[in-house]
Amino acid sequence: MKHLGLELRRVYFDRLTGELTASFGQIEKNLYFDKGDLVFARTNQPGERLGELLFKLGKISEEVFLKIEEYIAPDQNLGQVLLKKGLVSERNLREGLIYQMKEITLNLFHVFEADFVFQENKTYQSPLGEEMRIPTPQLIEDGIRLMKIHPRLINFLEGKIPLIKSKTFLHLLTEEERELLTKITGKTSAKALLKLSGLSGDHFWRALYLFYCLDLIDFIGSETTWRKQEEKEAKKEAEVSEALNEVLEYHARIASLNYYDILGISRKASEEEIKKVYFQLARRFHPDHFGRDIPPSVRDKINDVFDQITKAYKTLINPDSRRKYDLSLAGGEAEGKSIAARAETKFRQGKSLFQLGRFEEAVVLLEESVRLMPTKADYRLLLAMAEARIPALRKKAEFDFLKVQELEPWNAEAYAGLGLLYKEEGLIIKATRQFRKALEVDPDHKVARSELELLEGPKKKTSFFSFFKKK
Repeated sequence: MKHLGLELRRVYFDRLTGELTASFGQIEKNLYFDKGDLVFARTNQPGERLGELLFKLGKISEEVFLKIEEYIAPDQNLGQVLLKKGLVSERNLREGLIYQMKEITLNLFHVFEADFVFQENKTYQSPLGEEMRIPTPQLIEDGIRLMKIHPRLINFLEGKIPLIKSKTFLHLLTEEERELLTKITGKTSAKALLKLSGLSGDHFWRALYLFYCLDLIDFIGSETTWRKQEEKEAKKEAEVSEALNEVLEYHARIASLNYYDILGISRKASEEEIKKVYFQLARRFHPDHFGRDIPPSVRDKINDVFDQITKAYKTLINPDSRRKYDLSLAGGEAEGKSIAARAETKFRQGKSLFQLGRFEEAVVLLEESVRLMPTKADYRLLLAMAEARIPALRKKAEFDFLKVQELEPWNAEAYAGLGLLYKEEGLIIKATRQFRKALEVDPDHKVARSELELLEGPKKKTSFFSFFKKK
């Protein structure tokens, strides 16, 4: 199907710059875009020409309009001539040009026989000498709401299976259209969805086409391919989850890093290297990368990491601030030895609170010890043990147990501790796997063996986290 809605969708979401020419019969229209938005339009239709529209809107007098042919010059735009001669004010010309751009564009939505050609990077100078922009989504919405439903549009849509893609332009929809959007599952064809919707044909096809042109939905080829989409979404969720674990790990140690370590560069790094690394980290740790459905406490950590990365970049990219930072860094390195002592003190205090059963207080101190010494496996292990005793922190406990396993793959306590956590959560298969790993590392580990036997046979249960108690 050839239609302006499809062309505007491509131009806007690909952020194209250039000229879109539409021609049908003797009619030709030229739409000019800058990074996806309409900035100028021309036409050979008399009723859409600037002079006629300025007169229609009352922006120029009848006397000027009757002499309009005299003001048309081959090397100048009519608007420029009228403005230069004082026959129209800049404000009235601007309003007239915007109205003309909309008229030329919106009248094209009724046409389903036009040929379209897009030439990238071909621009046109506005008569006002400055850029006027009309957001393309606004034109898409207005045009589709005004146009008549054509049989070609129904043929284009009815055999396809709509699939939710984005929520960016939900604010342009009516309540009825939003309700229809909730019924799109990626499993039902548009034709079947029409019957389920309870809407009239015109209303339904208009709404569905609007959804597609605003990129709120996409189409898949058959009713079985929704499973592929689900797999794609699951993969994306896994990638975000992996990135989330990475940023939490980064947060745990970022306070103990200097700006060079935060960016992962040497102290002799060039300005170009600093920029390159910063933009890589910014893409990976930008808060928008993780979506909106994450707990506020986690979002705070993400924001903190991103802020620290940005602060490091701004300091090191400026020669003066970098020089001052290097001087302060040289004086502060002597303090590094005291960090280990502070971390050990926090750890011992946290351990005492843990043994007293004051787990929430223990977590506060143990988090500080891990922040100061993020690679000390025994600090993180005790933190994971304390977190595991607090239901709201069990996801964080899982992360810390896994981190200990990464730091010390030979540490059977990390596998056994995670196994007990999984068992408490009812994840028996995962728990069994962890107990077996613990026994692979330490065949004589009593708790892992006892728990594994308990899961595989009727034997006496050991107390939860009994191996963590002070001997």
